[in-house]
Amino acid sequence: MRGHGGPVRGIAVSPDGATAMTVSFDQSAIRWTLATATAEAVLRGHEGAVNAVVALPDGGFATAGDDGRILLWPPGSRAPALAIQAGAAPIAALALAPDGTLLAAAGWDGSIRLWSMDGAARGERLGHQGPVSDVAFRPDGTLASTGADATLRLWPSDGSAPTVLRFDTPLHHVRVAPDGQMVVAGADGTLRFLDAAGQEQGRLEVAPTPVIALALAPDGSRLAAGGVRGSVSLVELATRRITASLVGPGVPVWSLAFTPDGKEILTGGADRLVRRWDAASGAPIGPNPPPVGEDPLAAFAGERGAEVFRACAACHTLTADGGNRAGPTLHGLFGRRIASVPDYPYSPGLKELDIVWNAETLTQLFTLGPMRYTPGTKMPEQTIGTAEDLAALIEFLRRATAD
Repeated sequence: MRGHGGPVRGIAVSPDGATAMTVSFDQSAIRWTLATATAEAVLRGHEGAVNAVVALPDGGFATAGDDGRILLWPPGSRAPALAIQAGAAPIAALALAPDGTLLAAAGWDGSIRLWSMDGAARGERLGHQGPVSDVAFRPDGTLASTGADATLRLWPSDGSAPTVLRFDTPLHHVRVAPDGQMVVAGADGTLRFLDAAGQEQGRLEVAPTPVIALALAPDGSRLAAGGVRGSVSLVELATRRITASLVGPGVPVWSLAFTPDGKEILTGGADRLVRRWDAASGAPIGPNPPPVGEDPLAAFAGERGAEVFRACAACHTLTADGGNRAGPTLHGLFGRRIASVPDYPYSPGLKELDIVWNAETLTQLFTLGPMRYTPGTKMPEQTIGTAEDLAALIEFLRRATAD
């Protein structure tokens, strides 16, 4: 399913399986009719990348993004029924309480804020030392949260102090099975399986790179885990065994969702497409298209820096005639002041920064991460894992963006 102009950051499917909503770095949400794989509406209301979406019991959806807002979209609507300003920091994830009355929003400022469906604030949970990456409710109402501080925190519904479980890698996602079992995914490409009491029961490495998307089948029997290099592993929860792999175009998979009957998986990634897969076999449903358009990196085949840049190619062009996409063109990058490309809608905060792009500032960007080095950015949070890859990327950008 085509329609987004940037990476697809989140997917949710309505309880009846009739519609899905996807959200994107392009600042839009799209509501799809799954029976025909067609877009019902492109919805705009956020002022920044849209990072999270959850399905609501009535068939509507809630979305959240870099503008710190939560928007509630009734079934079939083209405008939000309610906008909640949940804070100034970007929201990375949303979770809906088991009784459908409460939303939890994970903030990049280290906060978790709770809201009722009428927009009333229901408190906040503070304790993470750094961005909160994901939230999920347990069947008893306990809220589980993961963060860049390598902790899983279990927050009782009565607001008392959380149980803090510490790990050896930053955690990106948490999912909770109907029986209370939990799975957390980290920057080391490993899934960690915990029982309802929080005791670790085992680990499974599903990728050599970070797991950036995680979904649990409605019955809790299977998981889907997506990575930076485009692979998606299907994992049987009982045996902790990989049963199948989804083979796509090799670009980062940012979002995953099972249909309510558990028979299909939807994936969204850096190539701006939404794909459908058979959840049992891992085979694509319908055509499995190549990335949109010609490969902009074909001329750089075999170069390590170009391969590192491939995760960025869906949002940024390199050449004088490439133009802006979800992100500004990188043509003429070296020596250019931040937020200076004509006709690109930069975040207001970026225009106040005194940064000129060169090897040193790009190193800082991908070492500290965009949220720390360029506060207020719409750029997805990411760092480069090794000094060799970072050096290769910078040298590639120096050559590929020059006149």
